[in-house]
Amino acid sequence: MRKEKFIIIGFIIMSFNSLYQYSWNALEPLLREGFNVSIVEISLGFSLFTIFSSGFQPLGGNFADKIGPRKVALLSSILSALGFLGTSFSPSVYIFFIFWSLGSIGEGILYGIASNLAVKWFKKRMAFATGLVSLGIGLGSALADPFILMSGNFRLVTLIIGLTELIILPILSLLIEYPTLESGKSPKEAVLSRTFWLIYLSFVTATVPLLVISSSLSIIGKALPFQELSILISIFPILSGSGRPIFGHIADKLGVIKTTVIVDTIIILGGASLLFSQIIPAVVIIGLAGGAVTTLYFNVSGIVFGTRYSTVNNGILYTGKAVAGFLGSVIFNYLFLISPFLAYLFVIISSTIGAVTLYGIFHHAQPAEGSSQIRRGL
Repeated sequence: MRKEKFIIIGFIIMSFNSLYQYSWNALEPLLREGFNVSIVEISLGFSLFTIFSSGFQPLGGNFADKIGPRKVALLSSILSALGFLGTSFSPSVYIFFIFWSLGSIGEGILYGIASNLAVKWFKKRMAFATGLVSLGIGLGSALADPFILMSGNFRLVTLIIGLTELIILPILSLLIEYPTLESGKSPKEAVLSRTFWLIYLSFVTATVPLLVISSSLSIIGKALPFQELSILISIFPILSGSGRPIFGHIADKLGVIKTTVIVDTIIILGGASLLFSQIIPAVVIIGLAGGAVTTLYFNVSGIVFGTRYSTVNNGILYTGKAVAGFLGSVIFNYLFLISPFLAYLFVIISSTIGAVTLYGIFHHAQPAEGSSQIRRGL
């Protein structure tokens, strides 16, 4: 049970992490109304989340790999809680942006630590273990979203979330540790390789469709009846979370990189569904497949570059989410105002680049660790 406890801890941490991304569709209308700002203005909050969440993950990952994850996770827990507590008392949208950015820093570092608990402790079932931890991303916001939608006011609900995080997350942080005997390429070795940047490009473009739905579902689905849209907003995190262990299990059997290429291809179908105004199928496809993207790419990185520095290496890879967040929120919304057709075409092109790029490096990837199990991951 010693190793298995880290799956449970990571799962709970991920459940709280999900509220920053997957509860945005529920919070966004309340924030927009509460601060009396436009859709484009409030969408900056989601862009700031992706920038600070992903931008600080390499820094936190570097410290976690060097000094251990416990102290890093403790500080990050406080920041994550502060994001919601500060939001509750923000007098203006600009103060909200500041607190949301601080909370996003904590969320991003916690995300990296939680997911790498699975990468480091479960090398033989890496993809499935990472998927189980990341299942919390879906279930956490799925539980919270109905209450957020019914609240009618963002201040009370963010206060409750912030206080809950302030109690639970620091306690869990004190129970975290990493294994001691690991091998793998350093961050310098990883980022100087051509393979890393091809994986990075693939990750960025494959992530765009998921972030489009995460940030703009209330806009994309505005023609749907309110009840249908509310149901979609509520089940989208469940779909996203469910896809992670499902595709993780497949990846352990079929091979991580091969499965990731398949998932990227499925996401293209989701983008095509948007183009033909099939909103519900698009949400289901992108939710299930897109939700698995980050965990699968973390596993791709762990296989190719090893697990010794996986928190920081995956943290550097995760900065691609900031780029994808900008593309999937600000650029998508701008294109949507010009023409929904252009916006949906942009989603298809992005996901296609992701699939083609990863397929192109499939035959050239070499594992950093020599076991037959790791080699089967390719």
